[in-house]
Amino acid sequence: MDFNIALILGQDGITSGAIYALLALCIILVFTVTRILLIPLGEFTVFGALTLASIQAGTPSTIVWLLVALFIINVLLDGYAYFRHHVYFNWKMKIALGIYIAILVGAMYQLPLATLPMFLQILFTLAILTPLGPMLYRSCFQPIASAKSLVLLIVSIAAHVALVGIGLVIFGPNGAQTQPFSDASFELGSLSVSSQTLCILAAFLILIIALWYFFGKTLYGKALHATAVNRVGAQLMGISPIFAGKVTFALAAFIGALSGILISPVTTLYYDSGFLISLKGFVGAIIGGLVSFPVAAIGSIAVGLIESFSMFWASDYKEIIVFTIIIPFLIWKSLTSRHSEEDGE
Repeated sequence: MDFNIALILGQDGITSGAIYALLALCIILVFTVTRILLIPLGEFTVFGALTLASIQAGTPSTIVWLLVALFIINVLLDGYAYFRHHVYFNWKMKIALGIYIAILVGAMYQLPLATLPMFLQILFTLAILTPLGPMLYRSCFQPIASAKSLVLLIVSIAAHVALVGIGLVIFGPNGAQTQPFSDASFELGSLSVSSQTLCILAAFLILIIALWYFFGKTLYGKALHATAVNRVGAQLMGISPIFAGKVTFALAAFIGALSGILISPVTTLYYDSGFLISLKGFVGAIIGGLVSFPVAAIGSIAVGLIESFSMFWASDYKEIIVFTIIIPFLIWKSLTSRHSEEDGE
């Protein structure tokens, strides 16, 4: 390996690591607020990429009907909770969401999808995928929000398996790759940096800054942060855990779909590719102890670099090498962790 090859591998590793870092941030965000390990996060990534590929091909994607189905399930669950347990819900918000979904369905079948500017295609894809997060939370997790972490994990795995099957029905077994944002490249010494790499790094930095501002400067962000620090105390202060769960799932769906859109021009994604991608983000989250955003981001970059260099030295074992990294961190965490909240209950 010479210096030029090392630079190329480093660029690829940092690019992949930035995507893993975004997924790691989603995993930590959802876990700290809701105690849910979001196994289906990879499906949001894959759905974002494959939906954009369908739009660019001019083929209406039936994923909008998944939105319709989840909306109907949500309405039925809210209606049952109201009549059986007198749990009130915001019916105005439900009507607005129903109109929003109806507009998305009409736009999917009426707009000239293939001829839209790429920016609008991406916005349309994100507009479709983002509501899947809170609706998935309402359908699968809200009724058991107070259950133990193991139960939540089992339900998360079940949701992942269900979404993989739904992905096969919607997108089929064939993989897809989207058009690059730009074909431009820039010379940095002996290294050629593609515009796609710059877009990924720019999106990573923008989202990190946006999340810092959201959690540090906005009322909703501070409410979520309070829920992450102390769920019971936040609830006593009037912060709704249901609201917190839906917002975090919406953020996870948005960031997950955006991550898929960012990597889809450089790699072919299939309906079942999401689990492996999110698992590498999970490694970064574990390095951060499922608590620290900065450490998780650094760990995810390290995962991307190790994966990139492993592909050069031992491509057949790169996955083994990457996932072996998690073992010493789990051992260290098990030796240094304190008495858990649930054990004390």
